[in-house]
Amino acid sequence: MTLALSDIHLRDPFVLPVPAEGKYYLYGTIGETCWKGKPRGFDVYVSTDLTAWEGPHPAFRPDPDFWSDFNYWAPEVHEWQGRYYMFATFKADGRCRGTQTLVADSPLGPFRPLGDGPLTPRDWECLDGTFYVDRHGEPWMVFCHEWVQVQDGEICAVRLSRELDRPVSEPVLLFRASEAPWAEGIRGGANYVTDGPFLYRAGTGELLLLWSSFSDGGYTIGCARQAEGDINGPWVQDAEPLYKRDGGHGMVFCTLQGELRLAIHTPNDSPNERPIFIPVEERDGHLSAFPKEEVM
Repeated sequence: MTLALSDIHLRDPFVLPVPAEGKYYLYGTIGETCWKGKPRGFDVYVSTDLTAWEGPHPAFRPDPDFWSDFNYWAPEVHEWQGRYYMFATFKADGRCRGTQTLVADSPLGPFRPLGDGPLTPRDWECLDGTFYVDRHGEPWMVFCHEWVQVQDGEICAVRLSRELDRPVSEPVLLFRASEAPWAEGIRGGANYVTDGPFLYRAGTGELLLLWSSFSDGGYTIGCARQAEGDINGPWVQDAEPLYKRDGGHGMVFCTLQGELRLAIHTPNDSPNERPIFIPVEERDGHLSAFPKEEVM
């Protein structure tokens, strides 16, 4: 079946371009089971032009003994050493939410879990792990330590094994949500959300970290930057957000024609959220989004 983006009910969209195939692979949180219900796993959609999509194809279906039974959230897929690795968030009753890696030989899957559970600390409520390779070729995962546990949500990083199946360092705190001048607290103002981190290296060498929280425009994407390109920081928050029209959990990808796009879901209310792709321009280490030219 061929679908338009507006037909695809996903949150937290992630696009993997595969130039050798001339294809794009789209993953995300399945909207119907995001907040309640038994998730079936994760699906993937395939396109050659970002407009017409085929799917859904089953990318991951859990075995009966898989440890998690709800909150299947925010799958990302990255190529690493010739294989494809999914970073996805899971939870179960009595266990903290966390991000685990899964692996497959194809972007279509089937993906199978790696390791013995989440890469995030077992006593931390965490979500939205994303993959990053530093200038020394070392793999990292950047993730959110949730506001539901710490009130002022945190963005943290942990170095991974070469197999991406376990952490090999203690978590490093990169920054807290309240450090962004545009961020607003929720539930009386005392709680600050961190969602959806994504790393992008600018042409200037600066390392940019996109992340989502809430502002006076609703769900919002901001940007933190590290001038030397060092994952450990210090990180400086841009004063103005990248996108503040009640859309978020963004990632940047390059089209097969060499153009930048920002993938987000908007609006942030269920069941109306849908993925969209917004043209992006990089200039002097800064990203600018052009939402009037949204690709639906």
